Amino acid sequence: MGNRFLLDCTLRDGGYVNDWEFGHDKIIEIFERLVSSGVDYIEVGFLDDRRPFDINRTIMPDTQAVNKIFAGLDKGNAMILGMIDYGTCSIDHIQLCKDTFLDGIRVIFKEHLMYEALAYCKQLKDLGYKVFAQMVSVTTYTDEKLKEYAELVNSVMPYANSMVDTYGLLDADHLMHIFSVLDKYLDKKIKVGYHAHNNFQLGFANAVRFLGSDTERDILADGTLYAMGKSAGNAAIELLMMYMNKKQGCHYDVDQVLEAIDNVIMDIYRKQYWGYNMKFYIAASAQCHPNYVSYFLNKKTLSVKQIMEILHDLEFEKRLMYDSKYAEQKYLEYQDIRCDDTKAIKILREKFKGKTILLIGPGNNIKRKKRDVQKFIEKNNPLIISVNYVPNDIKVDLVFLTKSKRYTQLLNEMQESVNGEADVIATSNVTKTNGKFRYVLNYSSLIDPHTDIIDNSLVMLLKAMMELSVNSVYLAGFDGYSKRSDNYFDTKREYSFAKEKAKYLNEYVIEFLTSVKDKIQVQFITRSYYDIKKGES
Repeated sequence: MGNRFLLDCTLRDGGYVNDWEFGHDKIIEIFERLVSSGVDYIEVGFLDDRRPFDINRTIMPDTQAVNKIFAGLDKGNAMILGMIDYGTCSIDHIQLCKDTFLDGIRVIFKEHLMYEALAYCKQLKDLGYKVFAQMVSVTTYTDEKLKEYAELVNSVMPYANSMVDTYGLLDADHLMHIFSVLDKYLDKKIKVGYHAHNNFQLGFANAVRFLGSDTERDILADGTLYAMGKSAGNAAIELLMMYMNKKQGCHYDVDQVLEAIDNVIMDIYRKQYWGYNMKFYIAASAQCHPNYVSYFLNKKTLSVKQIMEILHDLEFEKRLMYDSKYAEQKYLEYQDIRCDDTKAIKILREKFKGKTILLIGPGNNIKRKKRDVQKFIEKNNPLIISVNYVPNDIKVDLVFLTKSKRYTQLLNEMQESVNGEADVIATSNVTKTNGKFRYVLNYSSLIDPHTDIIDNSLVMLLKAMMELSVNSVYLAGFDGYSKRSDNYFDTKREYSFAKEKAKYLNEYVIEFLTSVKDKIQVQFITRSYYDIKKGES
């Protein structure tokens, strides 16, 4: 059986969490603790000529910067490595290996760049470095492509080649299949490595399976202190050391890495959490870039089930290359469920004809001015429509529903309030779990695709009112957006996400109200940032 090794990449991969700003004294402590632990390889940071030199950061413009940061330190028995994301560091910024603190350089690259990247690896090798070729998103390679890749790697003969599970998509069987193909075709003198991500909570388990494989080839697995790393994090180096000590007869000093975790890493962790969570699970299960998941979650209008449906519909070529415009396109396509709303409009026009219309929103002022609202209702006997929620103590005639994410919650709220019998006007992007809504209006005709938040529920409802020939409405509980946390009486609702954009959203609604003032008269019976007549902003 070949030799097994561990590589720590905390100072490089962990740096995604804190923009590589560990602080010089902490960089030194991490390095010295790792040396004392006996770990075989230590990756000390990125080489990236786009970044200026900063002695407190482990992202460095050239090899001279490495010398400045780590000058005079004892390497012990560890091999010291830097990493280059192919295309981000010119060969002109790389000194001869003998003149630097580094012993080797790892180069990461995607499948479509493998020819150019491996030619660059050859240049680094010629400068005296032990070169590691790093296959980013190894899951994109077919077996045929793996064979082609292996032949190319053999022509360069790097020190090692690593499988990088960039989005944490691998399970152990898939990992070992990829390894078996590489093991078959790669020159036996080339070490093979594995770099895990923890989207499925399998980073450590996969690394253990790999390290325990029955191969004559030398292999190595990456880890970081306390699994520190972007998104779901990595395999924890302390766990890998524990495994290697127990199962492979190694003698790593785990206490040294625990000291580094306690003295340095935990302070970072408390400020910026990393590790397994639902977002990264969803991204891995849909085999897509996690930014797509963030984008759709941040819309605050889609259920997880709907997000999964959109993700599974992404084009294969786009899945792992995030494109914000493409994400918006897919969102609009998904929401644009058209229906023939002619009949619903006709019925609702007749229902609203001659009625005083009161629209109710979830703003705090509907609670603060409860008596004023009740007096208005007693005096005017209006037809009352609430928006994406139902009040507990005001009986409404209709609920205007535009958000799928609110559907199930809304049903429960209706049953628990005086509004169990209220009817629903739904936009066509909302699907009923059983049967159909009585009134459905076209979603695409009510949104505004030219603004940041295309589906402002008040704007959508006012557009619907105009379509239903309503020329006057009263509003209560539409307070507008505020940076204060008490802007809505139920802060658990998704409405609070817009606090950061309060000024923009208020101005957007005011601009809309101004543009339609000749078509529909809007009167506020509770205070609002939107009230253009009073100028309250």
